[in-house]
Amino acid sequence: MDIQQQLINAGQYLKANQLAWGTSGNLSARLDDHHALITASGTYMANLKEDDFVTFNLQTGTYEGTRKASKETPFHTGIYRVRQDAKAILHSSPFYTTLFACSSETIISELFIETMYYLEDIAYVDYYHPGTQELGDAIAEKANEANIIMMKNHGVVVFDDSISEALMRIETLEMACRMILKAKECGIKLNLIPQEVVTSFLEDSKYKPRKKKGENFQR
Repeated sequence: MDIQQQLINAGQYLKANQLAWGTSGNLSARLDDHHALITASGTYMANLKEDDFVTFNLQTGTYEGTRKASKETPFHTGIYRVRQDAKAILHSSPFYTTLFACSSETIISELFIETMYYLEDIAYVDYYHPGTQELGDAIAEKANEANIIMMKNHGVVVFDDSISEALMRIETLEMACRMILKAKECGIKLNLIPQEVVTSFLEDSKYKPRKKKGENFQR
């Protein structure tokens, strides 16, 4: 399956699983060292077609084709420039994740297997207007620290070495946010996995190879 079709399927999956809505969000995938494919401006995640994508140059920031690239191209470009391992980027505003992005609530990763792995590191950036270079620069700066970047009062951007792993990351994030909120609503105290067990899981369990951070990241 080619990259474009994978992105089309990803958009449908995000909408079908309430991880995206309307035109809120954008997707991209690296094509080679110099180019990436990104959704065009104003596209609907659930109804992406072949002509809803634009090829853009990671060095110059320019794009090819008659459609206008997503206004969030600056932060897609920034991530690809600083993280050579990034092959796919998803930006969306899932309900529970965005609720947390609009609050000071902490997202806990020591809950279950998938949260330990996919939510090990989460970075945050302050609110900047969508599509601005300021937002792009802020996200690029945080991209060495984590594969999940919460955009305050906006949503989230996730990236990984494949589209499927990026989808798993955003879905795990939304489930964790929902679980934390539901526990608070019901007065249920969540029992966290001890940090030494988390470390053992990440380093020794062989669940999956632990994802590397950017070359400038210091744990």
